[in-house]
Amino acid sequence: MKLDKLTDKKKRLDGFRPLPDTLVHNLDDWFRVELTYTSNAIEGNTLTRKETALVVEKGITVGGKRLTEHLEATNHARALDWVKKQVKRKPTNLTEKHILHIHDVILKGIDDTNVGHYRSVSVRISGSVVVLPNPRKVPDLMQDFAEWLSRDQGLHPVELAAEAHYRLVTIHPFVDGNGRSARLLMNMILLMSGYPAAIIRKRDRLAYIGSLEKAQLGGSKDDYFKIIAKAVDRSLDIYLKAAVGEDAEPADSDQLLKIGELAKQVGESNSTIRHWTKEGLLQVAEITEAGYQLYAPDMIERIKQIHALKEQRLTLQEIKEKLS
Repeated sequence: MKLDKLTDKKKRLDGFRPLPDTLVHNLDDWFRVELTYTSNAIEGNTLTRKETALVVEKGITVGGKRLTEHLEATNHARALDWVKKQVKRKPTNLTEKHILHIHDVILKGIDDTNVGHYRSVSVRISGSVVVLPNPRKVPDLMQDFAEWLSRDQGLHPVELAAEAHYRLVTIHPFVDGNGRSARLLMNMILLMSGYPAAIIRKRDRLAYIGSLEKAQLGGSKDDYFKIIAKAVDRSLDIYLKAAVGEDAEPADSDQLLKIGELAKQVGESNSTIRHWTKEGLLQVAEITEAGYQLYAPDMIERIKQIHALKEQRLTLQEIKEKLS
């Protein structure tokens, strides 16, 4: 992770503090909806960003959507509200009780049987080969995790938040709600350290899940840490732009592009897009049930960068290194 870059941006942001109350309120409202929308979308909730805002801010139900999806939105928003009230604490003050409370709020009314306590059954992550801990080991693993949190690790706050997220989601202590709980814990640590919350975008879902699985299977955590660092970096930019009166980064579009649509917009063939994807130059945002790959609109800009680098007669490997 480029920690020095994040540290410098935070120092710049600290120079603007205290921010005007109106600005803080507007940013809080935006992040509340965006964090709720993206965190739930990663887990398969089908509420759009606008629908999430209606449910969270207005209490309006959306026709055609399941009650569970509404509860996931309102519960996450309430859990985030509670998290923000803990910012005067230190990460070393966090205990199992705090993690259990987050989970309690997230699943209230959705799965009251399992809410707020550790799983007693074996679970698997859908589509993953990762073997999760035996349920009998979960209490001891969580006790060890809480003890780890209570010690000053000497880590950069962003690294600490990312590592805490990784450790919790790898223990997978709950029947459901592990990802949302881990992301809220991560953001609680970031907020306690004066950093804005990290938003894992819907378009980054596959890369995010893949990077976690890679590390859980014994590979490097580098890809995972990069995703978290970039998420924090984007949030810092949003705050810095707002502090100087510039428009914050617009919300990601929910509209994803089929491979043919992307190829047409950038003047490339479908086979070239597939090849660049296989080589790691392009990132797939989502795969449909039928197996079709979908791309986020920002891949258009990525391809423009690839074109510019190819004009410099760089190899695909050299281009990949430049882009990363």
